[in-house]
Amino acid sequence: MAKKSKVAKNERRREIVARYAARRAELKEIVRRPASTEAERLAAQRELRAQPRDASATRVRNRDQADGRPRGYLRAFGLSRVSLRGQAHAGVSAGGAEVVLVGRVTGWWLAAVVRL
Repeated sequence: MAKKSKVAKNERRREIVARYAARRAELKEIVRRPASTEAERLAAQRELRAQPRDASATRVRNRDQADGRPRGYLRAFGLSRVSLRGQAHAGVSAGGAEVVLVGRVTGWWLAAVVRL
């Protein structure tokens, strides 16, 4: 189980990223566009630097939906490998699908997804 403060901080980061996403995309397009002048490009870079550090989407950490674990996250399920393995052994469905534990390959567990 992750610390609740870390999970809460990550949720605040998600909100900040959503708030600044449109403006960041506009500024990055100005910087990327070859037709923009040097002054426009510098102004866009300056405004990007002035935005909060947490406005960048790379600052958001993918976390397990069940317990907030930050490591071993599997995007297909929204769970960490530990939670997925536990749910697969229990036969609990994850994301509208039944998870069947297939076997161990080179030290990693493979899970097959059976759509219901």
